[in-house]
Amino acid sequence: MKNTIQLLFLFVTITCSAQKFSKEERKLIQSGDAKTMLKVIETTDEKELKILRSVSIDINPKDDLVALLAERMFVSMRDPKNPGIGIAAPQIGINRNIIWAQRFDKIGEPFELYLNPKIVWRSQLLQQGSEGCLSIPDFSGNVLRNYIIKLTYQDKTGKHVEELVEGFTAVIFQHETDHLNGILFTDRMKEQEKIKLTSVTGETNLFLEKK
Repeated sequence: MKNTIQLLFLFVTITCSAQKFSKEERKLIQSGDAKTMLKVIETTDEKELKILRSVSIDINPKDDLVALLAERMFVSMRDPKNPGIGIAAPQIGINRNIIWAQRFDKIGEPFELYLNPKIVWRSQLLQQGSEGCLSIPDFSGNVLRNYIIKLTYQDKTGKHVEELVEGFTAVIFQHETDHLNGILFTDRMKEQEKIKLTSVTGETNLFLEKK
């Protein structure tokens, strides 16, 4: 019962705090149809980097432009010349809390849309792996991520959902939600340089941080 009340409170808070799209946002979203890619902005441009460094705000699932924005984000992410497995709205120039992520933990490995995603819990168990980013061309590096996370979000109907995600799919969610907070994977690499780790016996990429 307590958890239900907490989820309802969070849902109401998100809905009330979500702002309507600005005139500039609406213009960008409506600059093409659902099959038209939006430009994926990059860190190499100073103005675009400012957007990538900004904290995003919640989105109203009932806004009439959410569906179009989502479709245009998807085709941008799946550009045949440079396909990705996840994308966040800041990467196409809109600081809103909406992401796509590929669910490698589900049958068929589908791409799914998430509105106002928040990571509310992270495991102490860490995993390390190589990451790249559509907004940071021609660069990749090893990043530590939590092996298990608890994620809350709204689906495209506005329904509030909470679930545990682990493994590589959890990495994708952490990467994309970092974008919503103005954080790049290169920032994580830098902050993790001095972290001391203890390896988990029998595993090559699982660790615990030494306290």
